Amino acid sequence: MKSMLIFLLYASSVCWQVGATLSKTDAKKLQKVEAQSSPAELSVLDRGLVVADVQWKDIVKEERRYCAHIKKTFEGPVLGYITPWNAHGYDIAKQFGSKLSSVSPVWLQLRRRAPGTFDVTGLHDHDAGWVKAVRKSNKKVRMVPRVLFDGWSYQDYMSVFGSEDEIEELSGELVDVAKTEGFDGFTLELWSQLGGNKRKELIHLVKHICETLNAKKLDCILVIPPAVTSAGTPGMFGREEFEELAPVVDGFSLMTYDYSSGPRAGPSSPLSWIRDCVLQLAPNTQWRQKILLGMNLYGLDFSSHGTEPVLGGRYIEILREQRPKILWDEYSAEHHFSYKSSAVKHVVYYPSLKSIHMRISLATELGTGISLWEMGQGLDYFYDLL
Repeated sequence: MKSMLIFLLYASSVCWQVGATLSKTDAKKLQKVEAQSSPAELSVLDRGLVVADVQWKDIVKEERRYCAHIKKTFEGPVLGYITPWNAHGYDIAKQFGSKLSSVSPVWLQLRRRAPGTFDVTGLHDHDAGWVKAVRKSNKKVRMVPRVLFDGWSYQDYMSVFGSEDEIEELSGELVDVAKTEGFDGFTLELWSQLGGNKRKELIHLVKHICETLNAKKLDCILVIPPAVTSAGTPGMFGREEFEELAPVVDGFSLMTYDYSSGPRAGPSSPLSWIRDCVLQLAPNTQWRQKILLGMNLYGLDFSSHGTEPVLGGRYIEILREQRPKILWDEYSAEHHFSYKSSAVKHVVYYPSLKSIHMRISLATELGTGISLWEMGQGLDYFYDLL
């Protein structure tokens, strides 16, 4: 599962004086900003780019310039998601593999074909050459593809919950696939499918899967929804479930994003909400290191026509076209701006160096790890901060 600056080499006062004597066409030419793509000797922190008062020109100019000296600075575990429909994510994982603890390609689906019969599909997406390249950049990285419980009916769940033999078969199928394909475990996505119902049964199923995987030295990561909804009510996964599963689950990929996903413009993951979600699960520090605080590397474009996701390339296009004034929201610790297109007002929230740095600092303070949804959606220089 989602920016910033280098100051112009000439003084802004001179720019204003020159602009006053130019035609509108010439002034627009002057506004053209050339993106720099060669790696930098210094990190974005050392270059003074992590600021609240960010200018669109500095983002456009600097976003491809990550530090040439790639070294992990965040001390906790980092899980990065990769999707087949975003080729840039594959390149990012190879480039910054040394900063990752685990990589979760979104390749696989677990299907129940018949009672006691399970198939893992999506293996055609397994790119062995790419996996080898990622492992070359970091020999310790764990390859834990996401497995989506796909196409399951309510009755499928009920049948599996009620049969230890089916649970055994399901767990065994995952072990067989991991061993055959050379995976280091799996990232399980099933909790939200039942809308918060049958929690005890889900706990029993997840426990059994994780214990089976762990016995074969395979990792078991569980995707979990936020513990607190955007309305402030308890979510579908809380402290009780966390404490039951923490001894056997290797990591909890916490989806602390999409806070504002409706028609009303707002932040993706307010900082205070992220903190609350973590502390609701783990008020004590015993298992907190297993929480992988979710960070979105995508943004959202809100308008009366709907809400659209914004990836890095599109974000840069909007900045070039609209040249907006970017504002910092102290409450959510996120940057945003507005623009008009065909007389329709748009509001865009997109991650920035400042917002990401504050979330990494929060993860450090709380003693959690980080999960990134998804690699390749953000800007390349974001990875300097990890």
